[in-house]
Amino acid sequence: MTVTLADVAARARVSPATVSRVLNGNYPVATSTRERVLRAVDDLDYVLNGPASSLAAATSDLVGILVNDIADPFFGIMAGAAQSQIGGPGDGSGRAGGEKLAVVCNTGGSPERELTYLTLLQRQRAAAVLLTGGALEDPAHQAAMAAKLTKLADAGTRIVLCGRPPLEEGDAVLAALAFDNRGGARRLTEHLIGLGHRRIGYIAGPLERTTTRHRLEGHREALKAAGLYGDEENVTVHGPYDRSSGYDAALELLCREPGLTAVVAANDTVALGACAALRDRGLRIPEDVSVAGFDDLPFSVDAVPALTTVRLPLFEAGARAGRLAMGKETPPPGGVATIAAELMERGSTAAPREG
Repeated sequence: MTVTLADVAARARVSPATVSRVLNGNYPVATSTRERVLRAVDDLDYVLNGPASSLAAATSDLVGILVNDIADPFFGIMAGAAQSQIGGPGDGSGRAGGEKLAVVCNTGGSPERELTYLTLLQRQRAAAVLLTGGALEDPAHQAAMAAKLTKLADAGTRIVLCGRPPLEEGDAVLAALAFDNRGGARRLTEHLIGLGHRRIGYIAGPLERTTTRHRLEGHREALKAAGLYGDEENVTVHGPYDRSSGYDAALELLCREPGLTAVVAANDTVALGACAALRDRGLRIPEDVSVAGFDDLPFSVDAVPALTTVRLPLFEAGARAGRLAMGKETPPPGGVATIAAELMERGSTAAPREG
């Protein structure tokens, strides 16, 4: 049943006129009253101008692209590629010839911001929503996300995940394009083991992210297969996906295990921080310590030495997600596609020195 403005007013214990003033922002309202109204709007999932069911089911020319950090090339590349498929002429059905307006929503990794943006996009009757990057592994948040995406889909919004595993519940998602993070990480560590490395430190991402878990699992699978799995917690450090985290974690790993001959980083940005820390300690790369990253971001090949990493086809995945969101491409069978990761062997890794 469609939620009306009167329903919101009753929930917030104010008049419909007060609700209208809060939502339109055209009249001063006491802060406590405003917060009460907005809380009622969120609780009821009220959609602006929602009394007409035909309007509530309609969609606009707006497409939302949710990213953790637009300053991170990992997200910027995918968002830019998706937008390249969203902004072009469509079938002429839109008010401006079929074009859609892509809006990038920067969550900062906050689960609350992620849900807030989805609520705002629901109120704007977004034509499509793309969610990029790893998901938060928290049952309460996952349930809230599933419920929110279901409401968006029921209203006609096309939901596409890019670089994110499919939902564990519900069928709101049109398509999920998931990177093979686990397989890529396993092949990267196998490469180092094949070179002769036996003491390998690992700089992981935030504990609560799916990307972190999958890459760490792949790394440890390779160690276990080679008979090297043991005190891995001692040579694993978690932190954000940024350069300063890589720098600090590399120093921590050297304190824990001075005999390290290789460091695997959660992504290329973290790897650059680790390289800086090693050089500040007077260590050479790869002569003293090999370093490897993940993602194959544009700067990786220009690092000195060039960074061994795992290539994820970020632009191709983002563009495909954009086409799926626009209905320009048929969804994969079952709605899920696993995108392969490719090992890129470069100068930052080599066989460990003897002695």
